[in-house]
Amino acid sequence: MSFYTSLSGLQASQTEMATISHNLANVATNGFKKSRTEFADVIASSVSLNPAQQVGSGTVVKANRQQFGNGNYVQSANTLDLAVSGDGFFVVKPDVDGARVNFTRNGGFLVNSERYVVDSQGSHLQVYPVDGSGSVVATGTDAARSLQLPETSGTAVPTKNVTMSLNLNANAAIPTATKFDRFDPTSYNQSSQTTIYDTSGNALTLTNYFTRATTPTSSTDDSTWTVHSFVGDKQLTSGGADKVTLTFNPSGALTSPLGNISYDEFSTAGSTATQQFSFQYGVDTTQLSQPFNVTARGQDGKAVGQIQGVSIDEKGIVKASFSNGDTQALGQVMLANFSNPEGLRQLGNSYWQATGISGDAKLGSAASNGFGSLMSGTIERSNVDITEELVGLIAAQRNFQANAKALDTASQISQTIFNIRS
Repeated sequence: MSFYTSLSGLQASQTEMATISHNLANVATNGFKKSRTEFADVIASSVSLNPAQQVGSGTVVKANRQQFGNGNYVQSANTLDLAVSGDGFFVVKPDVDGARVNFTRNGGFLVNSERYVVDSQGSHLQVYPVDGSGSVVATGTDAARSLQLPETSGTAVPTKNVTMSLNLNANAAIPTATKFDRFDPTSYNQSSQTTIYDTSGNALTLTNYFTRATTPTSSTDDSTWTVHSFVGDKQLTSGGADKVTLTFNPSGALTSPLGNISYDEFSTAGSTATQQFSFQYGVDTTQLSQPFNVTARGQDGKAVGQIQGVSIDEKGIVKASFSNGDTQALGQVMLANFSNPEGLRQLGNSYWQATGISGDAKLGSAASNGFGSLMSGTIERSNVDITEELVGLIAAQRNFQANAKALDTASQISQTIFNIRS
């Protein structure tokens, strides 16, 4: 029995040394969180055994617990280098239109060739959409979009045609709120955002809010949705009506409208003339028992001026400035937190993924609802303390040596017993 007792100590010490070695190896990894090995003693107890005569059976690794204390913060010259001071994770998507999300504390972001803000692995930073004043117009997981800096051009081309293909969830329920309010998430089911351009070349956010209107009562009934559209804080009308109705047949195919939807003329604060455009839903727009998803979108407008800089305030509002003096709010950086961060699954590359132990992600923004503040031009380094880890490594090594000595002693005793019998 003493062989296995000492062996359990060797294995546990080896695990602890591996954990400490992993911490030390990532001392320079931005956003890395160290782990701590915890042990538990093994006791084979029985009601018939005198407690004063119990002998333990060794140890076992109970857990490798992640330690989510803040690391050191280092200033940088890159505005897109972000750090969360306090609780919260950045939300990133490996694919622009994909559903899979990862969470990270490494806020080293840059701009790729398609003008998306990405990290060093190419995952896209997620933000909430905002209107022209910087107010968030939609929240929640479905509202998240990849932060993209506006395209630059020397000639302004106002948007005349917008196209979109999407799927609306056939299992969605009719909202509880009886009156639509874009600031009340209970009054609509989903929303989507499309960047369009006005007559001056300013980028605007076209937000469509989709609301389930009717559900079929039989297998032959159609289903309808209403769509309210806003450009910034300006509500659009079509033929004087403030909403458009989408009709789907029992198979989930769009039956109306199949052509262009002409919106009435409107003007915005940054425009010198009124504007009008047409909107068309693609033939592959569907209502199926699948999550809401925008599969394709497009528009024929073009911005004017060249981008000169990007700024991010402590609340995460991202603003771009242009050579013509315009500024545009692009979104608000989305943060996530968890009831039990220690239950997150490590994926490598400073990524984590939610599990049943961590609980679902609680989404929010910086400096609100228990989330930490956001610092631009700052990077969070690893929270590994080299001195502490080296001391722990020495202790783990001595534990290993002590268990090895106990194993050697047990071997010598066994050999002595064998010699007596011979």
